[in-house]
Amino acid sequence: MTRPLWAPWRLEYVQHADELDHCIFCEPEAELLVGGDDLTVVVLNKFPYAAGHLLVAPRRHTADFAGLSPGEAASIHALASAGLAALTTAYAPHGFNLGWNIGRVAGAGIEDHIHLHVVPRWNGDTNFMPVLGQTKVIPEAIEETARKLREVFAS
Repeated sequence: MTRPLWAPWRLEYVQHADELDHCIFCEPEAELLVGGDDLTVVVLNKFPYAAGHLLVAPRRHTADFAGLSPGEAASIHALASAGLAALTTAYAPHGFNLGWNIGRVAGAGIEDHIHLHVVPRWNGDTNFMPVLGQTKVIPEAIEETARKLREVFAS
C-alpha cells in the first residue's frame, strides 16, 4: 500500500526560493537564529538536509570566500566547532558533513552570501526516500531543533 508523505513546508521553498527580499544571514529570522558573535551568525537551515542542519556565515554580506578577514575566518571556524559541540550534546550524531557551496553551479542556493553547512549524520539516516521519492524526511519540527540548540549555545 502506498502512503503519502506530506511536507507542506517544502512548497514555500520550491515556489519562492528565488524571491527573497532580504539576505537570511544579514537579517536572520529570529526563530532560526541559534548562535553567533560580532562577526558570524549561526542559523538553522529552514529547509534542512537533516535535523539540526546549521548554516554558519559571516555577518558581513559577501560572496568572496578568499576575501574573508582573518577574524571572520577564525570566527566561522570557532562557531562551526561550537555547532559540532552543540549538535553532539543535543543529538549525539554519529558523524558530520561540513561543506561550502560557492556559486550557483556548485549548489549554492544563496550565492551572494557565503555560508558553511554543518549537517549532523547518523548511521542509517539515508534511505529510499531521497533516491526514489525525491523527499527528505526530517524527524523533528524546526522549532524544537531551535529550542534545543539555543539552550546548548547559551550554556
